This record gives sequence, C-alpha cells and structure tokens, in this order.
Amino acid sequence: MIKLQVIGNLGKDCIVKEINGKSVINFSVAHSERFKDAQGNQKERTTWVECAYWTDRTAIAPYLTKGTTVYAEGAPEADAYTNKEGQAAATLRMRVQSIQLLGGNRDNQGANAGNVSHATAAPASVQPVMRTAPANVSAADDLPF
Repeated sequence: MIKLQVIGNLGKDCIVKEINGKSVINFSVAHSERFKDAQGNQKERTTWVECAYWTDRTAIAPYLTKGTTVYAEGAPEADAYTNKEGQAAATLRMRVQSIQLLGGNRDNQGANAGNVSHATAAPASVQPVMRTAPANVSAADDLPF
C-alpha cells in the first residue's frame, strides 16, 4: 500500500454528499513550503490535495471549515490533464482513511474546541477521531471530486 500523509489548512468548507447510500466528505488541503531558489530568492510553493473521506459518521464535518488545520492520511491518486492554456498539469487526490483536527478553535469557544483528539474538546458523536473508510468501498469506485 502507498500511503500519503498531509498536514495543512482547508481551502474552503467541506462538502458532505450522499452517493448510493454512502456518505462522503470532500475537502481540499493546502500545504505551503518556503525555500530559496538557486539565486537566493525567497519562494513559496503550495501543494493542494483534493480529499474524499468515505464515512458513515459525518459528525466531524462541521469542524472541517476554511482555514482549519488538519492531519489526514490515506491512499493517493494522481490525474494528469491539459489545462485551459494547453499545458500539462496534474491533480493530487487522496482517499482519506483517517483524519485529525489540529490547532485551536478560530472562534475562541474553548482552548481545545478545534482539536477533537482531546476527550473534552468535542461532542461524543465526533470521537474517536481516527476513522477508516468502509471496507465495501473499492478503489474502483468513482471519486466525487
């Protein structure tokens, strides 16, 4: 198995869909890194990962809002395509197997409210944080990106 791990911020609020009786949470995670190029100029590169989290428990969805920092891991997929300018491009996708919220709550409702790994931080319906995708969802299923 190939496993992708990403820590980053959500680019927009997640979208919960129901497909053939199964729930999926779609979200995008951005990871940015700063570096110096060969000429010594400061550069920044952002990598986006389109995520699909198949789960029967969608209670975590209200916490997956724009700007939230998450750790997610799962099986990666890459798609190559030609963009509007006629240049080759690629999309990085992940079928999420587990997710964890990181950092604090942005609207200051509590010191740990944004980190559901703490037992007192989130409603009981959200715990445990780490969940796996249903076993009956195969890799051949269409991803709803």
